Amino acid sequence: MADVLGIDIGGTGIKAAPVDVTAGKLTAERVKLPTPHPPTPDAVAEVIATLVGKFHWTGPVGVTFPGVVAHGVIRTAHNLDPAWVGVNAVEFLGKAAGRPASVINDADAAGIAEMRFGAGHGHDGTVLLLTLGTGIGSALFYDGVLIPNTEFGHIEIHGEDAEKRASEHAREVGDLSWGKWAGRVDAYLDKMEALLSPDLIIIGGGISKKSDKFLPRLSLQAPVVPATLLNDAGIVGAAMAAAHHATAA
Repeated sequence: MADVLGIDIGGTGIKAAPVDVTAGKLTAERVKLPTPHPPTPDAVAEVIATLVGKFHWTGPVGVTFPGVVAHGVIRTAHNLDPAWVGVNAVEFLGKAAGRPASVINDADAAGIAEMRFGAGHGHDGTVLLLTLGTGIGSALFYDGVLIPNTEFGHIEIHGEDAEKRASEHAREVGDLSWGKWAGRVDAYLDKMEALLSPDLIIIGGGISKKSDKFLPRLSLQAPVVPATLLNDAGIVGAAMAAAHHATAA
């Protein structure tokens, strides 16, 4: 298949780029626009349409969403507007893009890309990818097979959602030192390790570019590594999912 346009919706920015899905590489410089506030469906759809227009795109489009996506329908939207819940995003965003679209959970998309082209490549057993950004996204794989929509960022730690304590947003809002924030991440990962006994933990999201500042401070039994594709993993995974759907159709 020719290149597929991948679009990654985040709590602060929406990124897009065409992707060579056979190589897992962006084929043009990505474009990032601010996530509108409030991030209502109509407002986000306008940004999607703008991004498609910037690339003069005429092929399939893959989109990530920061929440549970079940059969194309949005079930949760913790870091976007609650009006998203119940929206058939495949139809709604496909109409906005003017192109056939697939929609997948953002962390699941990043995980798919990392398992094929990145830090998870060649790893069997249980692999857990966590994206630390506006919230905490999660993707769980067993022998390379995705268990979708895990949403482990909402595991309770000290009486509140883990993402309220251990996301990159929490570090910035709390003006936490790397050491203090790493302690929170470590406590969260200890909980995840106790629940899942993963063979590998991959840390993605924008913070993966600064992994040297906190990964050495962690104390897990499982190896913890940064995402190879860094913050492009969601774009690549979105495109891969769209290519898969187009082939299967």
